[in-house]
Amino acid sequence: MQAKRTTFPNKFLPYWLLVPQLAVTLIFFIWPAVQALKSSFEREDPFGFKTTFVWFENYRRLLIDPMYVGSLGKTAVFAFSVTALSMSLSLILAVAVNRVLRSNRAYTTLLVWPYAVAPVVVGILWWFMFNPTIGIAPYLLRGMGIDWNHRVDGNQAMIFVVMAASWKQISYNFLFFVAGLQSVPQSQIEAAAIDGAGPFKRFWTIVFPLLAPTTFFLLIVNINYAMFDTFGIIDATTQGGPAQATNILVYKVYTDGFLGLNIGSSSAQSVILMIIVIALTAIQFRYVERRIQY
Repeated sequence: MQAKRTTFPNKFLPYWLLVPQLAVTLIFFIWPAVQALKSSFEREDPFGFKTTFVWFENYRRLLIDPMYVGSLGKTAVFAFSVTALSMSLSLILAVAVNRVLRSNRAYTTLLVWPYAVAPVVVGILWWFMFNPTIGIAPYLLRGMGIDWNHRVDGNQAMIFVVMAASWKQISYNFLFFVAGLQSVPQSQIEAAAIDGAGPFKRFWTIVFPLLAPTTFFLLIVNINYAMFDTFGIIDATTQGGPAQATNILVYKVYTDGFLGLNIGSSSAQSVILMIIVIALTAIQFRYVERRIQY
């Protein structure tokens, strides 16, 4: 059966339909990226009266700046922790829904709700829960002998933002894992059960390998999320503190550019982040391309 093809009577109509999306992409993505690339090669005074072309000087200073290198390390720890925590918890929840509550749509809906919450709202919510003065979580932790105060303890602050960011992303991962689990052939699982394989062995030898494409896709998406989409959470909770303990790269771009008025350095940091995104996206597309070929 031949698929139907849409024919436009006006040959210019398809291009006019693309104009709104192309305009949004050009104005809000391409143009700012070009401006950031241009500013990364310049040095500008805080008031914008004088601009000097300095080639790669901004990049050289960044790479030898201990604070930037430290922020890069904190970002790596943060991204790895958020990715590992959110993906592991979402996989456990997806397995529970797929095995026990397959027909319970209400349970699935409740798990998806947090993804609809804006990052800054997530940050405010967790700020209230873990506030050392009025929060319920520090009160419960003190009952267990843990003195919680993320405003002065850098390790606690990192744990705090990792938990908040992971909670926001669990719903997204959950949806993909549920879809992947439902696509696993039941005949293979039943055959393994007949051969005597227990639930745990069936999962690790059959189900989990078949989830490899979904897992790899979520791995790249979660790393990108932790590095770039958590600005609102950091700003609403710790604002990069205490003592720069949670000042990850995306927040350092803001503090150096908008607060410190160092536009050249902030633009160079933006370009480096953009290169990281492009590299991760290229890896993802390369993997998908290989999967399609095989």
